[in-house]
Amino acid sequence: MEEDNGETLNTNTITPADLQPASISTPDHPLNNAFGSLNDICYELSSLQDLACRGSWKTILDKVARARTQSLLSKPHEHLIYLSYNTIALTKLRRFSDAVTELDSLENGIDNVIYTYENYPHHYPNRYGSMAPFSLRWLYAELPSRVGNRQETLDRFYILLHFVREKTKTTKDSSGMSDDIWKKREGLVINSIISHHLSHKEFGVCLDLIKDLIKRDSNSTARAVLISKLGYIQMQLGDLEGAKGSFGSVEGISTEETVEMKNLVNRNKALMFMVGKDYVSAVREYQECIDRDDSDVVAINNKALCLMYLRDLSDSIKVLESALERVPTAALNETFVVNLCSMYELAYVNHTDIKKTLSNWIARVAPDDFDSSSTRV
Repeated sequence: MEEDNGETLNTNTITPADLQPASISTPDHPLNNAFGSLNDICYELSSLQDLACRGSWKTILDKVARARTQSLLSKPHEHLIYLSYNTIALTKLRRFSDAVTELDSLENGIDNVIYTYENYPHHYPNRYGSMAPFSLRWLYAELPSRVGNRQETLDRFYILLHFVREKTKTTKDSSGMSDDIWKKREGLVINSIISHHLSHKEFGVCLDLIKDLIKRDSNSTARAVLISKLGYIQMQLGDLEGAKGSFGSVEGISTEETVEMKNLVNRNKALMFMVGKDYVSAVREYQECIDRDDSDVVAINNKALCLMYLRDLSDSIKVLESALERVPTAALNETFVVNLCSMYELAYVNHTDIKKTLSNWIARVAPDDFDSSSTRV
C-alpha cells in the first residue's frame, strides 16, 4: 500500500532555486534579477538539469568529469554546482560511498569561508553569503544514513532545519519568492526528518514535527496535504479514530476544487476502507481518482492491490500493465514493478518468462537509477 508520507531523493529535489546561494546582497531573488537563464548561473547548467529530469545520471557523471578534466568551470560557485550534480548522480546510482567521498572533497566542511562570495571579490563584486547550493546541504545531511550512520544524518538534518528557519526569518525580497522558497525547503527538511524517524517507528516525534509544521503553514492546500500525512502517521501508530478525524478535516479545509485536492480526499477515504478490509469501497474511491487523473499512480497501485485482495488477479494485473503502457514515466517505479511481479508469480506458472519480458522493456525505457532487481528475475 502506498501513502504520501516522507520524502525521497528524486529529480524534484533538484530545482534551479536549490542551486542558488543562501544569501546575496541584492534585494531581489537571483532568478528575478542577476540571471536570465540557467546557463547564466553556471556553465551548461540547463543541460545538467535536463539530464537529471530524464534520469540520465551516468551521462551526468561523464559530463562532470569532462568539465573538470578540461577546466571548463571558470568560477568557484560553478565547481560547487557541478559537485552537487555529481553527488546527486552517485546517490541516485546507489554509489553511496563514492558520494560521501565526493562531499569529503570539500575543504573543512560546507560552511568554510572559502565557499563564500566575499572571498572572491574579483569574481563577485558586491555579493556576499554562501555559494553552497541548498541541494548540497540536503545531501550532506542525508548521505551518512546511506552508509550506516543514521544518527549523524539526524543530527545534520536538525542543524539544517535550524539553518533554514533562520533564513525564513531574514531572507525577504520584493516579490516574496525567496521567502516562499525557504518555507518549502523547511517543509522538505522536516519531511526528511519525519521519514527517518518513521523508519524506526519513532511515532511520537513524528507527530510533534508534523503538527508543528501544520501550525506554521497558512496555505490551505498545503495544510490539507500535511494533515493527510498526520493521518498516515496516526494509522501506523494504530490510532484509527485519530486518522479518521484528520482525514475528515481535510475535506473542508481547502477551498480549491482542484483535481489534486479531490483525489487526496478520495485516497484518504480509500485508505480507511482498506484498513477496514472493505476493498470494494476502496476500489470505488481509487477509480474516482483515476477517472479524474489517469496518472495518479498511488491510486492505480492501491486499486490493483485491492483487486488482488479480492482475488481478482487478472484485473489487478491489467490495471498495473495498462498504467505502464499509458503513463510509463509516472508509473515506472520499483514499488509498482515489485507489486506487478508478485501478481505474476501468483497468477502464472510461466511467471519467469513474463518477468523477463517486463525486465527487458524496463531496461530500454527506465532511468539509470531504476533498481532492476525489483523484477526478481
